[in-house]
Amino acid sequence: MKYVLAHDLGTSGNKATLFSEEGKLISSDVYNYPCRYFNRNWAEQDPEDWWKAICATTKNLIAKAKVAPGDIAAVSFSGQMMGCLCVDKNGAPLRNSIIWADQRAEAQASALSEHISQSEIYHISGHRNSASYGLQKLMWIRDNEPEIYSKTYKTLNAKDFIVLRMTGGFYTEPSDATSNGCIDLGTLKWSEKILDCAGIDGDKLPKIVPSTFVAGEVTKKAAEETGLAHGTPVVLGGGDGVCANVGAGSVSVGKTFSYIGSSAWIATTSDKPVFDEKMRTITWAHIVPGLYAPNGTMQSAGGAYCWLKNQICTYETEKAGSMNLNPYELINEEAAKSPVGSNGVIFLPYLLGERAPRWNPLATASFMGLKMENTRGDIIRSVLEGVTFNLSIILDVLRQHVDIDEILVIGGGAKGPVWCQMMADIYNAKIKVPKLLEEATSMGAALTGGVGVGLYKDFNEIQKMIEINTEHSPDKANHAKYLRTKEVFEFCYQSMLPVYERMTRG
Repeated sequence: MKYVLAHDLGTSGNKATLFSEEGKLISSDVYNYPCRYFNRNWAEQDPEDWWKAICATTKNLIAKAKVAPGDIAAVSFSGQMMGCLCVDKNGAPLRNSIIWADQRAEAQASALSEHISQSEIYHISGHRNSASYGLQKLMWIRDNEPEIYSKTYKTLNAKDFIVLRMTGGFYTEPSDATSNGCIDLGTLKWSEKILDCAGIDGDKLPKIVPSTFVAGEVTKKAAEETGLAHGTPVVLGGGDGVCANVGAGSVSVGKTFSYIGSSAWIATTSDKPVFDEKMRTITWAHIVPGLYAPNGTMQSAGGAYCWLKNQICTYETEKAGSMNLNPYELINEEAAKSPVGSNGVIFLPYLLGERAPRWNPLATASFMGLKMENTRGDIIRSVLEGVTFNLSIILDVLRQHVDIDEILVIGGGAKGPVWCQMMADIYNAKIKVPKLLEEATSMGAALTGGVGVGLYKDFNEIQKMIEINTEHSPDKANHAKYLRTKEVFEFCYQSMLPVYERMTRG
């Protein structure tokens, strides 16, 4: 029996997962590491913590699963994206990694906008000019830490650093290259136009190779530290968001999924980049060669529901505790008592500003349409509807380019049948919920590794790995009602725009 070991390097820790050659989950192990938040909107991590996590989880997993290291056919990765780690020619980190959550490079994003328009960057890279991306973070290092910039041989994302540590190779692949914000989606090479406008030396960026590329073999030193067999093939894998595409079965045109966690997104697969005239969605280079992964991510989805639980649904939370139940079970029961449209209550879910489809950091959340006759159930249901309406606008943009009639839903939000049926009715699409809700990124990384070493024939093998638990078909009458409510939802947001600006001015 052969196995694939997948590492998912997240913000809070690394999850190592072992899959059999049949695609079955064997075992997993997690190692948490810290993140330093400071200076209001700065966020950094020590890359040595990533390596410690890789070593610990690999050894633990091999012992737990009782497999021989030599039976691991490949190691592959998914990892947090949009970071900037500077390393020297020996691969040694020159400073902590500036991670995706860091927003310090606002001045650099503004400076870049003086040389190239938002629209031009979007139509080259598939993304907006923002402090979130690796390019702008490298510009910040150049401007504020010139000695680090001058010593920088390459800049890497999390998984690319671990590949370097395991093999000695300096590489990235299309999905993580996209997260630098300076790729040309048409050629999958670094954009000379964007780099020139940014004043960044393109030689400091790693070589872009396919996600299935075997970067090398586990070195003797890395084998000693991780417990892997010397010579084990190491496959690059992909950025976590796009690995989720693969793990959710979105590996051919029109295959679509939605992740509902603290944040949420809808993503599909296309054969060309999706450029929205209003720049509401973004496009990643896919892990599957020749394809793209357009998506739109909103800031607060499950986060809004968690806020509701903590601030408003204290009764349900206390009652659930005494009954040894999940509080969301009781909260969902209340939501189910309210009809489609929440008896006229509209919730704008912008608790953290908003990315897609609004791209408005000034937006705030609000309940609108409240009346004396409204109930707790109406308020609860309106939160779920508000989040889903926002996601449905993203879906509307994607549907202008690809046909979408069913969506696989993963993440914690997929656990609630009330919400899943609501999605089906609002989206007018069949909603499929797999048995494994939290393993998409790991499965995507494992499949990429398996394809890379020939263990799996191609990416369509993912369909054998996904087991569907439940399905929800849209109710046509409910969809018609939701179309009318969605118009009100959009009108409420547009009407609030001058209010957001006035509130910001004070």
